[in-house]
Amino acid sequence: MPVLSLLLQAAEEMPKGPFTINPGVSFWTLVIFGVLMAALAWKGWPALLKAVEEREKRIAAQIEAAEKANQDAQRVLADYQQKLAAAKGEAQDLLAAGRAAGEKLREDIMARARAEHEELIDRARREIAAEREKAVAELRREAVELSLAAAGKVIERNLDTEADRRMVQEYLNSLKVTQS
Repeated sequence: MPVLSLLLQAAEEMPKGPFTINPGVSFWTLVIFGVLMAALAWKGWPALLKAVEEREKRIAAQIEAAEKANQDAQRVLADYQQKLAAAKGEAQDLLAAGRAAGEKLREDIMARARAEHEELIDRARREIAAEREKAVAELRREAVELSLAAAGKVIERNLDTEADRRMVQEYLNSLKVTQS
């Protein structure tokens, strides 16, 4: 106990204040610090290092998985871009085919319309020619009748025989030939 009494005596002789250094407290602080460091080195550091290494491994695995996912995403993006380009090309081809089909249909319709127009004009010309021929024949018939009636009055007899009609018809035909 003499050491303890010496320490107590030294502690009483020391000046008191917040900034004074007490050698006994400093000694015990260093001893406790050393014991705690030894205990940590013996049990704490290995557990702490093991946890840090496991965390490093987990992070490395996550980085590797992220890189793989990035590569997969890049591959999928490239595939998507190829499919998109192919779809655009297909759409352009379909548009071109649609335009060509529309143009061909328009040309077919126009050709059909022209043909129908020409046929209609030809039919109208034939009908006009037929009507003209009918009108000319009717006119000739009436002209023959009028000529016969006029000739009958001139010679005062009724010319109604077939020979007389033929004679007037031949005369009218000769007039037609000279006019042409």
